[in-house]
Parts: sequence; structure tokens; C-alpha cells
Amino acid sequence: MLTLPNFLTLLRIIAVPVFLILVTNRAYAAAFVLFLAAGVTDTVDGVLARLTNASSDLGASLDPLADKLLLVSSFVMLAWLGVIPLWLMIIALTRDVVILTGYLVLYFFGRPMAVDPTAISKLNTFMEMGTIGFALAALARPGMPMDAVNAVVWSVTGTTITISGVHYVYKGLLWLQRAGGAPPATGD
Repeated sequence: MLTLPNFLTLLRIIAVPVFLILVTNRAYAAAFVLFLAAGVTDTVDGVLARLTNASSDLGASLDPLADKLLLVSSFVMLAWLGVIPLWLMIIALTRDVVILTGYLVLYFFGRPMAVDPTAISKLNTFMEMGTIGFALAALARPGMPMDAVNAVVWSVTGTTITISGVHYVYKGLLWLQRAGGAPPATGD
């Protein structure tokens, strides 16, 4: 069912290629505004889903997908432009790949885990969006001191990406232990 919150999430997904086109065309101010709008709609769709009791499985799947598409593409693009360090992009992408791989392993071995973002994960998403927002602002306003971007880069690296990644691995291992141990043997 296409609810208003799901529609807003779909708009965020559609906004990703538009955002990337704006950045590649050096329309940094417009890219910043679009990125900011995507961040606001991320909050609004969640609040609307709760207030109108319109939460759905579709929304629960699309919302993190929209976040990841925007964040991953932003990190890759900004690292390619040299605005954020390459190592930060690698850490952010590695964290997401580890989380996705763990989820898929649990799913394919018959022990699926509910997609339930934690407070640490929400903080991580907020900090990653803040990092990208600062980087876009630095591109849009070249006189902005890069020290502000660097401070945010180190903050997101130390406090959220690392802590969140370790937290999700720990959570997955606990889930696996409660679900009956290791995945069943495949018979090979």
C-alpha cells in the first residue's frame, strides 16, 4: 500500500540520481538544498507513519534503503571529489557491507533478524548526514573553514561508524546465539 510516508520515502530514492547530477555539475548549493530536503523528509516520513498508524513492512524496508542509497552515493561522490577522506568512505561502506552481509547470512540460513534500527544506528545516520551536509556546505561556500568539516569527519568516524558497526555485529551474534547457534550445516 502506498501511504504518504512511503511516498515521501520513494521521493527520497528518486532524489538520489538528481542529487548526484547536481553534484557532478558543480551545482553544490542546489545539491545541499536537495540533500537537506531529503534529510527532513526522512524525519517527516517516520513521524507521519507513527502518528497516522501507517507503518508498513514496505516502509520498514524502503526507509533504510533510501537512507543507504543517499548516504553511500554521497560518500562515494564526496570522496571522489576529495572533499572527504577516502578512508572515511571505506570505513562507512565497510560498516554497511558487514551489516548487510550479516543480515543476509542470518536470513538465508533461516534465522532472519528483524530490521530494527537502534538508537546508535539512528545517531550514526544523523552524524553521517551531518558530515555530508558540512561537506556540501563547504563546496557551496568555498570560504568555509575545512576545520569544521574535519572535526565532523573525525566525530562521525570515532563515535558512530565504529561504535555502530561493532554494535550491529554484537547484536547479530547475540541473535544467532538465541536462535540456536551457528547456521545449520549445508550437507557438504
